[in-house]
Amino acid sequence: MRKFLNNHWARWGFGLVITLIACAQALDYFPSNTIERLDLYFYDLRARTQQPRLDPRIVVVDIDEKSLAEIGRFPWNRKIVADLVTKLTDDYQVKAIGFDVQFSEPDTSSGYTTLETLAKTDLKDFPSFQKKLESLKPQLDYDAWMADALKNKPVVLGFSFSDTINKGLLPAPAFQVSDLKGRHLLSKIANGYVGNIPVLQHAARAAGFFNEEVDTDGLLRSSPLILRFGNNFYESLGLATARVALGATSIRPEFFSGTDQDYGVLDSLVLNTTPQETRIPIEELMKVQIEYRGKGGPEGGGFRYISASDVLHKRTPISELKQRIVLVGTTAPGLNDLRTTPVNNQYPGVEAHANIIASILDGHFKQSPDYSDAFNLAQILLIGSLLIIGLSFLKPQSSLLFILMIVGTVVAFNFWAYREMGLILPLATALILIFALCLFNVIWGYWFEFRKGRAMANLFGEYVAPELVEVMAEDPEHYSMEGDKRQLTILFADVRGFTTISEGLEANDLREYINLYLTAMSKDIRGKCGTLDKYIGDCVMAFWGAPVHLPDHASLAVASALLMQQTAKQLNDDFTVRGWPPLKIGIGLNTGEVRVGDMGSAIRRAYTVMGDPVNLASRLEGITKEYGVDIIVGEITKRAAPEFAYRELDRVKVKGKNELVSIFEPIGLEAELDDRTRTELKSWHNALALFRLQKWDEAAIIVQALHDAHPEFYLYTLTLNNIKHFKNNSPGLDWDGVTAYQTK
Repeated sequence: MRKFLNNHWARWGFGLVITLIACAQALDYFPSNTIERLDLYFYDLRARTQQPRLDPRIVVVDIDEKSLAEIGRFPWNRKIVADLVTKLTDDYQVKAIGFDVQFSEPDTSSGYTTLETLAKTDLKDFPSFQKKLESLKPQLDYDAWMADALKNKPVVLGFSFSDTINKGLLPAPAFQVSDLKGRHLLSKIANGYVGNIPVLQHAARAAGFFNEEVDTDGLLRSSPLILRFGNNFYESLGLATARVALGATSIRPEFFSGTDQDYGVLDSLVLNTTPQETRIPIEELMKVQIEYRGKGGPEGGGFRYISASDVLHKRTPISELKQRIVLVGTTAPGLNDLRTTPVNNQYPGVEAHANIIASILDGHFKQSPDYSDAFNLAQILLIGSLLIIGLSFLKPQSSLLFILMIVGTVVAFNFWAYREMGLILPLATALILIFALCLFNVIWGYWFEFRKGRAMANLFGEYVAPELVEVMAEDPEHYSMEGDKRQLTILFADVRGFTTISEGLEANDLREYINLYLTAMSKDIRGKCGTLDKYIGDCVMAFWGAPVHLPDHASLAVASALLMQQTAKQLNDDFTVRGWPPLKIGIGLNTGEVRVGDMGSAIRRAYTVMGDPVNLASRLEGITKEYGVDIIVGEITKRAAPEFAYRELDRVKVKGKNELVSIFEPIGLEAELDDRTRTELKSWHNALALFRLQKWDEAAIIVQALHDAHPEFYLYTLTLNNIKHFKNNSPGLDWDGVTAYQTK
């Protein structure tokens, strides 16, 4: 047991810390918008997984495109609306009508207002006109016509709260501040309103607001049932329509029992229905969650839609509307009553009210229970305990199955609680904890595997390239030495005049000479993440970008080449003291797509590279002595390592290649160049441009000045000789400025 605890206490301790952090987040010590949004995402997912179910009790009378085509553009005159009310109440005998439409302006479509103005001004001296107008008033006053249709009918009008204006007439409030008996009720507060015109509001049974509140992501998930304006509290359209349909005449707020007198959270709203009261559970700020019963619209499957024109022309059978609750609204796109919801981003606003009415009739709302924080804390502790202990014993495959089982159980229970019990329980923090503990255990396991890999590298590094051993040890399951095409940078470094050096040294001295040189060069290459390919006598071949992918492989290779030249100069000083021949090396670099992998024969294989860019790198190393420079790089390498300053040398065709190649000498980091070097490079590039334009005299003046300043630099001497040659032997107007090499 002691050994077991010694092996696992640290792992368990870190896992416990992660679990306690999750607990603190669940208790809102570390609020997170990301977790809130993730919980909203799971809420939406639960809503979308519910199958549509038709509620026959509620019908939407739709001001749809068909109605607009038959009746005319909306808004219709109040006489048509009055006819619709009369048809629904008298002919179809509906239980209640809720208008998701506002009548905030008088109807002047009949022209009666204009005639009335004339009767008071221009035609005031014509009694006959006055008399005729009076007789026409019942026919032309459409507002009065609609008011007559509303009287003593179960009709609920819609209105809205606003932030700036007060307009129209508000209905009687659901209750007042004085009804709270000293309690302070938390609710949304409106600053203004747009009500219906007085003649209609007085005639209607009730009115409810149709304001909706979207969440921070713009989706409609919940809606307030009560809003406060001044000292009065007003009911929503859905609540008012359900109340009228149920025959209730009042709403009573009921607070949690056993709370302080000024505690401001409601338990429920109570309707005075008979034979027993109807209780409506309510959440913070007197909101309820909207339970979407379908995808929305006539084909959504949640509610039946009937065209308003079919009602007006009595084409709809009475049985389809009798004793139903009717909501009058619109799905016509041009009337702007579509909402973005979890189930549909083009959801009719009228159907949101229908869902609320259905939940009130059922006495059942989807709710986030008061104990949701406690539940979240309990599930986090349980999940954390299971994973901390379980993942310590299980092997990788079993661990994956165990994690999937826990995730499946947590998600399945959450969705079951939503569907069967109407509970909205938190899920995001629990899933993030599972992910965090899983990631921690992967890292923990990786750390121990990494240590094993280190041991393997130390054990076999003498025999196999340690770089390859480490890569294989870190990821043995995914690493493959099979051939692969990659963009790499290849380096060749060779000792100048090695034949002469070997002839001037004893065998032992030559062996030490070459060993010191190869060791120093190899350290510089590996120090810049390069892979040593092979030693070919006094030549070193290396490459960057494999087996480990390096996005900056060209930059690392150029940096390594510059470092190797510095090291070679230091070695040369040491060799000179020993009386050995001087050391000077040439380096060629090229970048391109090559084949890299385990290649060779059945007897001996090696991890190496092959391809045309490799051959070009070797050729570039070979022509360094032609220009008297230490390093030559190809154009692709130059573009891939832009942080270095370069001197363009020439355009060449090397042996075995027909394409011309621009070649460059790297000078150093661009940011570290002094002004003198910058000026010299600029002058040289100007001279090179003039040279290619065959302006021999102008080019010669610049190059001569450079040569005078640096007589030891062979490139300038070479260029002066070339200018002299071409001046006497013109290359012709079609000369492309390319130097062709026929030897390696």
